[in-house]
Amino acid sequence: MLIIPAIDLRGGKVVRLFQGRFDREKIYSADPVKVAKHWAKQGAQFLHIVDLDGASSGKPKNLEALKRILSEVGVPIEFGGGVRGMETISDLLNLGVQRVVLGTRAADDPQFLKKAFKKFGQKIIVSIDAKDSKVLTRGWNSPTSKIVLDFAKELKGIGFRQVIYTDISRDGALAGPNILGIKDLIRKAGLDVIASGGVSGLKDLIKLKSLQKKGVSGVIVGKALYEGKFTLAEALKLS
Repeated sequence: MLIIPAIDLRGGKVVRLFQGRFDREKIYSADPVKVAKHWAKQGAQFLHIVDLDGASSGKPKNLEALKRILSEVGVPIEFGGGVRGMETISDLLNLGVQRVVLGTRAADDPQFLKKAFKKFGQKIIVSIDAKDSKVLTRGWNSPTSKIVLDFAKELKGIGFRQVIYTDISRDGALAGPNILGIKDLIRKAGLDVIASGGVSGLKDLIKLKSLQKKGVSGVIVGKALYEGKFTLAEALKLS
């Protein structure tokens, strides 16, 4: 199971939000490259970078920080936030991003998603951002009528093998991951899941690790790492 540290960018700084709320922001560092190097030094095999400004505006806004991380930190990166077009996907891959995360456009436009998958395959991954079984978009600010499980089945039909699944109500809340929701998604949609949101301690990682054979392929960890609930090195020992 891949343990993936999250680096959320807003205004060029590393921040964490509570349940995706921009009015509940905590700044952890003004130097994203330093943070990325820290996770790399602790053994990170992958980094999850989110452009929060991009997610809310519809266009990536923290590309300079991304470029610096790509040039100075030798760890594969997945990047999302404001990625709404084919050209943006191509540009990010050409910069050296390993995997591009799609959210809003994926949920809004099935035809675009099919075209993107046909062109880029597993170099793109969809993040299902959920609250009360519904998909949210545009930086988690816009509820949709799309049901999480229905969306997951659509992705499976297109050819995706795994998704990122975030329970928004738990993100940044240190309340534990939505284990039941993760199990349900794996069982009913037949997709592997990278779990995101709610990890509060090593006990949560142990629970997710126990689901690895069922389909939990990774876990994105943010606030628990930044708040020192455990170190990345400790987490990696479990993976």
